Amino acid sequence: MARDVVKELLEQVTWHWENQARPRLEGLTDEEYRWLPTGEGWTVRRRDAEVPESVNLQAGTGEWLLDYGHPEPTPAPITSIAWRIAHLVIACFGPRTHSHFGGPRVHWEDWDFPGTAAGGLEQLDEAYRNWVAGVQDLSEDALWAPVGAAEGPWAESPMISLVLHIHREAIHHLAEIALLRDLWAHREAAD
Repeated sequence: MARDVVKELLEQVTWHWENQARPRLEGLTDEEYRWLPTGEGWTVRRRDAEVPESVNLQAGTGEWLLDYGHPEPTPAPITSIAWRIAHLVIACFGPRTHSHFGGPRVHWEDWDFPGTAAGGLEQLDEAYRNWVAGVQDLSEDALWAPVGAAEGPWAESPMISLVLHIHREAIHHLAEIALLRDLWAHREAAD
């Protein structure tokens, strides 16, 4: 029975990834990757670039830094495709793969954020592959076991709840990325 549940859990995200989300990322350019439809918001920027007022923190160790703010402004700033891909890698797939499946440690502060679409997609593809491999190996007991301290206030929630949550997050953010691609493609029509 566990294999059937794991198969269904994986199909929830892999079907979307293979048939909708990942194909929509083909042809992504560097300019589009970092583009902000409102002209201002959060993205990845060169270390020496000026930042908008909404950015009071930046993270990263390399040439490119990720914008963010604490506390987050209201309303939350528009974010670029680069920012959303980084969010999937660093906040969704990466930490859970590390905590639950022995993957590499990921953290905003010590991450080398790519400034190119190819680099961002490479990180996203790897984070996705690592997550799927970890979920694929779950046993029935593991699906229903508490996720543990790595999930803070949700420590007593079963692993199946975390898997479903991460899949919802991935589908949600990948759909946002698809919308940004649509806006990019039609940006001249708005002028």
